[in-house]
Amino acid sequence: MKPYLLALGAGLIVGVVYSLLNVRSPAPPVIALIGLLGILAGEQIVPIAKRVIAGQELSLGWLKSECGEHLFGALPARDRNETDAGPGRRLS
Repeated sequence: MKPYLLALGAGLIVGVVYSLLNVRSPAPPVIALIGLLGILAGEQIVPIAKRVIAGQELSLGWLKSECGEHLFGALPARDRNETDAGPGRRLS
């Protein structure tokens, strides 16, 4: 139940911000997508800040593993048979 209440609270905050910016909901697609990108990027600030405050270094590997997949989603895996033989052909 708690995640639903938190989601409702976040939605109310976004609604207030939209109202202050004179953007009506549902927002035009580009504005909504940019807002979603901001939400996804903003979620990554907390783990980065915690790591910096704890005095740990930020490595590229850590950023990729902790932030990359969440921000950009899981990338499709390469099919070895297609890449080695070329598109549309299979190795025998």
